[in-house]
Amino acid sequence: MVHVATAQQPKKKKISYAKWGYIFLIPFFVVYLIFTLYPQLLTIGYSFTETYYDLDPIAGSHWEGPRFIGIENYITLFTPDANGEIRILKYLGNTMIMWVICALPQFIVSLLLAVIFTSNRLKIKGQPFFKTVFYMPNVIMASAFGLLFFELFGSVGPINKMLISMGWLKESYDFLGHEVSVRTLIGLLNYIMWFGNTTLVLMAGIQGIDDSVFESARIDGAGAFRTFFTITMPLLKPIFLYVFITSMIGGLQMFDVPQILTNGQGTPNKTSFTLVMYLNQMLGVKNYGISGAISVTLFFFTAILSIFVFKGITKDNKN
Repeated sequence: MVHVATAQQPKKKKISYAKWGYIFLIPFFVVYLIFTLYPQLLTIGYSFTETYYDLDPIAGSHWEGPRFIGIENYITLFTPDANGEIRILKYLGNTMIMWVICALPQFIVSLLLAVIFTSNRLKIKGQPFFKTVFYMPNVIMASAFGLLFFELFGSVGPINKMLISMGWLKESYDFLGHEVSVRTLIGLLNYIMWFGNTTLVLMAGIQGIDDSVFESARIDGAGAFRTFFTITMPLLKPIFLYVFITSMIGGLQMFDVPQILTNGQGTPNKTSFTLVMYLNQMLGVKNYGISGAISVTLFFFTAILSIFVFKGITKDNKN
C-alpha cells in the first residue's frame, strides 16, 4: 500500500479581539486613576484632616497639617455662624433657586421646540440651520457671557440708558445690587447657554420613537395634545430623566456665571453665592480640610437629589 504524503495546511492563528480591547482600554484607566480617582480619594482624605496654609506675618507663612481631626470639618460646616445661619445650607438654597429659575423655562421651551421641529405634520425645513443656531450659545464661554451681561446691566450700561430714555425708569436701577434681579439674570444667562443643548437631546429622543406609533395615533383620531401626553412624553421619559438629572448636577456646580456677574461676592448679602463659589473661596485661602469637606458634602447632596428625582419620575413604571 502506497502512502501519499499530503502537505499539512498551516493553522490560522486566532486573533483575540478581547485582548486587544483590554489593551486599548489601558490608557483610559491609567488617565482615570491618575487624574480622577486619585484626586477624589485625596479630597475625601483631606476632608478628615486639618490642612491649611497659615499666613502668619510674624512667625512666617507655613503649612499646618495634615492632622487627622475626624468629622470636625463637617461639624464646622453645619454649625450656625454668628448670625445664626448655616452657610452651606444657605448657599445650597441659593444654588437651587437659581437653578430652578434657569431650568423651568429651559425644559418648557426646549420640549416645545423639540416637538415642533420633529412634527411630521409641520415638516419644518432647514432643521440643520436651526439646530446650529440653538446650540451656538453653548459653545461660547460662560465668562464671555457673564462679562457681557455685567456690562449690559451695569448702572451706566445700555439697558439702564434705554429704559430711562423710554421713560420706564427715572434713574438707573442697580440690577446687580438687588436679590431678585441678580438671581433672575444668573438664571436667564444659564438658560440662554443651555436650552439649545437640551433641545437637541430631546429632539434626538423624539426622533428615536417609531413613526408607526404616531401614525397609529393619527389613524385613531388622536390630536396633537393627546398624542404628546399619551405617547411622546411616556416614551421620552428616559431621555427627559437624563436631561433633568444632568441639568440638576450642572446646576449644583454653578460657578462661572455668578462668579463673574457678582465679582465673586455673591451680592447682595451672599444671596447669589453658590456652593462651588464657597468651595473656591476656601481653596483661595488654602484651607484644604474645609474644601475637601465641602466637596464631599456637595457629592452627597447631588447623589441624594438625583436618587430622589429618579425615584419620583420612575415610580409610575413600577407594578
